[in-house]
Amino acid sequence: MTYSTESIRNIAFAGHAGVGKTSLFEALLVAGGAIQSAGSVERGNTVSDSDSQEKSRAHSIDSCVANLDHGDCHVNLIDTAGYADFRGATLASLSAVETVAVVVNAINGIEYGTRRMMMHAKARGLARVLVINKIDFDGANLPALVDALRDEFGSECLPVNLPANRGSRVLDCFFHSDGATDFSSLAEAHQRILDQVVEINEGVMDCYLDAGEGSLTPEQLHDAFEQCLREGHLVPICFVSARTGAGIREFLDLAARLLPNPAEGNPPPFARDDGTPLAVSADPSAHVIADVFKIVNDPFVGKLGVFRVWQGTVRRDSQLLVDEGRKPFKVGHLFRVQGKNHVEIEAAVPGDIAAVAKVEEIHFDAVLHDSHDEDRISLAPLAFPAPMFGLALEPRHKGQEQKLSNALARLAEEDPCFRVEHHKELNETVVRGLSDLHLKVMLERMRERYGVEVDSHPPRIAYRETIAGHAEGHHRHKKQTGGAGQFGEVFLRVEPMERGAGFEFVDAVKGGVIPGQFLPAIEKGVRQAMEHGAVAGYPLQDVRVTVYDGKYHAVDSKEVAFISAGKKAFLDAVVKARPTVLEPIVNIEVAIPEHNVGDVTGGLAGKRARILGTDSQRGGELVIKAQAPLAELTDYPTELKSMTGGRGRYSLDLSHYEAVPATVQKQLSEAWKPHAEED
Repeated sequence: MTYSTESIRNIAFAGHAGVGKTSLFEALLVAGGAIQSAGSVERGNTVSDSDSQEKSRAHSIDSCVANLDHGDCHVNLIDTAGYADFRGATLASLSAVETVAVVVNAINGIEYGTRRMMMHAKARGLARVLVINKIDFDGANLPALVDALRDEFGSECLPVNLPANRGSRVLDCFFHSDGATDFSSLAEAHQRILDQVVEINEGVMDCYLDAGEGSLTPEQLHDAFEQCLREGHLVPICFVSARTGAGIREFLDLAARLLPNPAEGNPPPFARDDGTPLAVSADPSAHVIADVFKIVNDPFVGKLGVFRVWQGTVRRDSQLLVDEGRKPFKVGHLFRVQGKNHVEIEAAVPGDIAAVAKVEEIHFDAVLHDSHDEDRISLAPLAFPAPMFGLALEPRHKGQEQKLSNALARLAEEDPCFRVEHHKELNETVVRGLSDLHLKVMLERMRERYGVEVDSHPPRIAYRETIAGHAEGHHRHKKQTGGAGQFGEVFLRVEPMERGAGFEFVDAVKGGVIPGQFLPAIEKGVRQAMEHGAVAGYPLQDVRVTVYDGKYHAVDSKEVAFISAGKKAFLDAVVKARPTVLEPIVNIEVAIPEHNVGDVTGGLAGKRARILGTDSQRGGELVIKAQAPLAELTDYPTELKSMTGGRGRYSLDLSHYEAVPATVQKQLSEAWKPHAEED
């Protein structure tokens, strides 16, 4: 099918886990003729849940792109994960669509994921549609749910259709006003949504007031409806049953007739590197601008970059640049993505979603373009949750270090909330994700895809050491083993500096008792000692070292002698200067339901946290602000999940370092002593 930008609709399905997004996705693909029959999550044969982990766990982990044709429209659909553990791929999908359909379970009503996705879509300036699924299930109180949605998200939430015959049918109430429904009145719902739409557009309002509803053309109604969506003046409520198919074709009709096409949605927030906004247009003849919102490392196709075209036309055999790349790559193959299948196409017009394979320099959020005029532009980044849950990894089998590194890099390319860190000072490779489940799935993927097995343990805390007092130190290094010997003697003093000041080395030697050429060697010895610590094996910081005296020998003094003398004189001084272990203190913000506040604040207090305050949020949510030692928060993701039933979330950022309690310092010191004695 050949289509234009105006005939494209891009819709992402989001919401809480278990609301039936994947089943709805299947039902729409069947209705659009893209597949012959709907698969089921239980059988593991759906289009979107094609990964082995998704099949075994019976829920979505990644986002999935598929498409269908409905009448003259080409509809790109994106199914997303509902679990907060896999929110990275879900949020990334928002940068590729004009409309977010937030799916609500008719039985469970408004859940945590409902609120979060409505908030994210609104913040991104996207059109929002509330889709109530499972309307045919026993126990569904649809009138109460509509009232709850309006109370929660505003009076702009209005039904655009209504269920009939006990949820076996759905009747449109935007273009029609006659029909018997299960609740409310079709005529009343029709009038309410029509009034909401026409009042936002002066031209339509004048026509409506002068000549009545019959004078409005479908085009006028579409324009006014789309404007309401774009400006957040309207959030349509739709009713469907993915199980029976009720409301499925009505939803596709709604998409084709009323939802914004790529030329109508709010402009994407592109900007140049100096911060000035860049306007892009859905002009197929303009320079190409596309944004990569998904990376897949396919074992057969290779690295696949899935992108949304915002401007220009991407053609097979054309050449594109990645970000500021000097060297273009050739689009040897251009694909349309249909779940795990890739269909080759000739071109992708503005608004379309397509993919290219085997381009190594491509990455998540890369801007693809065909002119150096667009070298320094980017799409405004999404606000991804910070990955806080960490694991330190070691390959289970020797010799797999490089294989582990490559596998982790591939996994990190695919998930914006999966990060890999290598801590040189701790000699650890640490992966971070949104939860223990998130990391467990990633490590299982690594084993299945890349054959790498690992042992894991909690990451070590990056403690530091410093001193609390002034002291002097001295060491004479003298070594004679036949022939030329080694000699160097150093006197120095140490003193604490302000927290975060780092290190300062001062030369206060008088009269040439230590020649200037040996002072760098003394500093090198001091830095070596600082790197390995003096109390518990952690790096020293915030120390000023002043070398003020010493001796040298005209023949035996060498650089190595003064390195050793400087190192041991420094350690001699540090031991006398009240050495202290410092621990990282983090700012923590915990968002929870209000009824959990007692458990959460009590739990934080038991972790040596200082509660700084609380803020009330809409929807019965509370944000607790505190400072706590990072070492106390190792198991916090699991604890918070248990206390709040999975509804709590938190963020961390480093605040400062401060001294650990004496009991903790004693434990750390005693644990380090055997290693120090071995050295």
